[in-house]
Amino acid sequence: MVALSNKVAAPVTPFLRWAGSKRRQLPQLAGRVNISFTRYIEPFAGSACLFFHLQPRAGVLGDKNRELIALYRCVRDNPLRLHRRLAGIPRDSDTYYRWRSLDPDQLDSEDRALRFLYLNRNCFNGIYRTNVAGRFNVPFGRDVGRFLTRVQLLACATALRRVSLVSGDFEETLARVQRGDFVYLDPPFAVSGRRVFRQYDEAPFSTDDVPRLGKQLRRISRVGAKFLVSYADCREARELAAEWASRKIQVRRHVAGFVGDRARAYEWLITDTPSMLATD
Repeated sequence: MVALSNKVAAPVTPFLRWAGSKRRQLPQLAGRVNISFTRYIEPFAGSACLFFHLQPRAGVLGDKNRELIALYRCVRDNPLRLHRRLAGIPRDSDTYYRWRSLDPDQLDSEDRALRFLYLNRNCFNGIYRTNVAGRFNVPFGRDVGRFLTRVQLLACATALRRVSLVSGDFEETLARVQRGDFVYLDPPFAVSGRRVFRQYDEAPFSTDDVPRLGKQLRRISRVGAKFLVSYADCREARELAAEWASRKIQVRRHVAGFVGDRARAYEWLITDTPSMLATD
């Protein structure tokens, strides 16, 4: 493996729980990023677990979820105050639903970020889901684990100070791609004829967006950057994979309601750099 000349530190624990994240697959994914690159770019950031694991020197993180990106900015700029306030909020269902009932549009930027982080750390399965009005509606979780530590949040803040944050559609983030960049794309899975329970907003990523994604992959390669895509095994993934180097891998889903229901499934890894798909 080629050493990452822009790697700066040991892996950092992401501060968000995120249904559909690649946390369980990090060793496999990180091992495939066997290239040197100038910047790390991720247009569907979510919990950004691969970014925090790789710890690149520079990058761009983007997401359509504006509240999520606002939280990233707050963690970057005020981690100690955010952690102190978070640690002071009780973790019980009454408190949870009281915070969930607050209208984020009526809160200042810090309270809005605090609400997002508190709900994320205490909701069922780390799911981000909204109703048609755009209001977060995930119930309280009974088994939420420990809060992140002050040191962990500070480490996340340090990492975020090395990146630009973009709030908007994935094309807005990908418009910044330049020669020498590495782009990791993990879009919400859009599968024709089937609802995939992952994360939603009033206008979620859909099968209609897959051709736009394919067009962006061609642009990324054309400008001299490199990419890696993760996508659930489905017709849309196979159509994307047909144009590039690709490999189907087995993964374990962890978004079902109970551990016993969390089945093994398959994903496609798609890239313009075949060395990333070398057999383990």
